[in-house]
Amino acid sequence: MGIFTSHSDDELLVSLKRDELGAFKEIYGRYWKKMFGEAYKRLKSKELAEEVVQEIFTSFWLKRHTLQSTTNIGGYLHLAVYNGVIDLYRKEQVKEKYKQAFKVVHSELDTSTEDSIFLKELVYSIETEVSNLPDKCRSVYELSRNEHKSNKEIAVYLGISEKTVENHLTRALKKLRVGLSHYLLTALAFVGLLVK
Repeated sequence: MGIFTSHSDDELLVSLKRDELGAFKEIYGRYWKKMFGEAYKRLKSKELAEEVVQEIFTSFWLKRHTLQSTTNIGGYLHLAVYNGVIDLYRKEQVKEKYKQAFKVVHSELDTSTEDSIFLKELVYSIETEVSNLPDKCRSVYELSRNEHKSNKEIAVYLGISEKTVENHLTRALKKLRVGLSHYLLTALAFVGLLVK
């Protein structure tokens, strides 16, 4: 890949922020196999692992101008794989919970079309609210709620203070509460998507 093969990651980041496609190709070449391996180890699916990695690199290219000059490319991409895998698991969990809730509702109640539309909108809204959280905020939320890690463990894992972890969690929960406030609390409790 020419001149970029001898560049350090820091030099590649500088070139990337200058829109040099060769730098992006070099980063892709250096990290794709490792990222695919990490994703495949967790997902056990070649197609899903490839999908996660491709989405990460697409996002990485689109966000190149907003990356901090101190960004550690390896660490950034590793965390992106972790978040990508969690996103897939979360979507599958949401789908499964929706299916289960839908079965119960249909077996116990005379459910109208309006009820099924309501459930679909609820699930979609929850997915959307979580996916729209800022990257670091979403990482903290997922580590807390999906991985059941303590604030201290999250702080060590992400290299931030416990206070910062608390701030991210507070912001995430507030955003979810505000974003989902138009739905009935009983419906949220029934579906059980926000209960830890």
